[in-house]
Amino acid sequence: MTAAATPAASPATTGEQPGVRLARSRRNAELSLLLLAMVLVAAYGAIVEANMLDTVTPDFWVPAAALGAVFLGMHVVIRWLAPFADPALLPAVALLNGIGVGFLRRLDLGKAAPVERETLAVFAGTGGRQLAWTLAAVVLAAGLLVLMRDHRSVSRYAYTLGLAGIVLVMIPAVLPGRFSEINGAKLWIRVGGFSIQPGEFAKLALLVFFAYYLVRKREVLSLASRRILGIDFPRGRDLGPVVVVWLISLLVLVFEKDLGTSLLYFGMFVVTLYIATERVSWLLIGLVLFFGGAYLAYVLGGTVGGPFANFYTRAEIWLDPFAEPYDRGYQLVQGLLGLGSGGLFGTGPGAGEPLEIPEVQNDFIFAGIGEEIGLFGLTALLVTYLLIVERGLRAGLAVRDSFGKLVAGGLAFTLGLQVFVIVGGISKLIPLTGQTTPFLSAGGSSLMANWLLIAVLLRISDAARRPVAQGAGPAARPGGGAPEQLHGAPTEVIRP
Repeated sequence: MTAAATPAASPATTGEQPGVRLARSRRNAELSLLLLAMVLVAAYGAIVEANMLDTVTPDFWVPAAALGAVFLGMHVVIRWLAPFADPALLPAVALLNGIGVGFLRRLDLGKAAPVERETLAVFAGTGGRQLAWTLAAVVLAAGLLVLMRDHRSVSRYAYTLGLAGIVLVMIPAVLPGRFSEINGAKLWIRVGGFSIQPGEFAKLALLVFFAYYLVRKREVLSLASRRILGIDFPRGRDLGPVVVVWLISLLVLVFEKDLGTSLLYFGMFVVTLYIATERVSWLLIGLVLFFGGAYLAYVLGGTVGGPFANFYTRAEIWLDPFAEPYDRGYQLVQGLLGLGSGGLFGTGPGAGEPLEIPEVQNDFIFAGIGEEIGLFGLTALLVTYLLIVERGLRAGLAVRDSFGKLVAGGLAFTLGLQVFVIVGGISKLIPLTGQTTPFLSAGGSSLMANWLLIAVLLRISDAARRPVAQGAGPAARPGGGAPEQLHGAPTEVIRP
């Protein structure tokens, strides 16, 4: 019998049931993408050395190899504990983290005297510290995967996490400026040479609480009282939670003197509320409340001053940074000049002047990198962030329980909003903020918090992609009950 006459395999002959989809873990694809990411990081380091040292040292590959070993360990943990997690998340984050470490080492080389650059230790300076922070962050993320075998288990501690999140947000606001203020924003806890940004961890705790609360209250919050221009608006009595979070965000704006953090918390809640209720009116109400509050703070800053003065100053710098280009507007002006001099293709890694930008290792790292890799390179980094956000949203759409949907959707949106706030600030789209660029900026707080965020997304995506036959019993909602599943969705089984 010829090949053309061979009958097609049927469900009966393969042992598969009609309407059943085969599931694959895709861990080998993750490993291949991870290796590719580390090759790109090593190539970035080699180009930096070629431009700054006129040679490539024999140790150029060591940072990429060290990072590769750390990320390979995380890959093994995922293969063991979350075998069906999204295969694109870890490689995308590893690429961003690796580029960040490489750029920070490039800054270390720029600060060193020319005769000392070739002998500068690989693990010295800010780049070396970032390598250590990366190890700590990945170990923390792996530990979370070990402890949290089911993402729904954290809903038991929702109120505790909500209270902890509020406390973490408010601690810098009540501390004296010498313990909490850096560059005008009170976002830190500083004791001696140690500093931590508690708000980075607060956003994770608050999001868990928001998700739990909205799962239990979404039917009430979905009720409409009147229809205006084709949009159903909620009842006045249901506006209470939104007003409370709005007031908290305004307190953050006034007392911590930071627009970005305020926007991040309020936007996170409003979008999670929209995901839960599917009411566009909540988005409109949220936008009106936030921008109305920000404008009120600006007006009070210009007339009353006091705690509103810092926000007024930042808004004035944003409106016209070139009015005082060597004083208040210096940082923004230098960032804009760096982005402009990079052009489409950049000056090349290691060939720019990013050290001319104040705080280039933190708030303005995107501008420093942009000068050297140009618009095309920055677009590639933004697409990588977009990929992480899209994969997080996909996990939220696919997971079967409402709590997981809200947590994954909220985390993915929060990451995207944070990137928007940072890029908008350095490009003069919105006033400057004190936010750090996820996975790129120097510092341990942001890196550890965002790796925890990725660990939660990995856990939820594993639950979403895991075959039903593999589950340990029926998935229940956070408050009990049967799992939510789309009608007609195929059941998954493991490929033999």
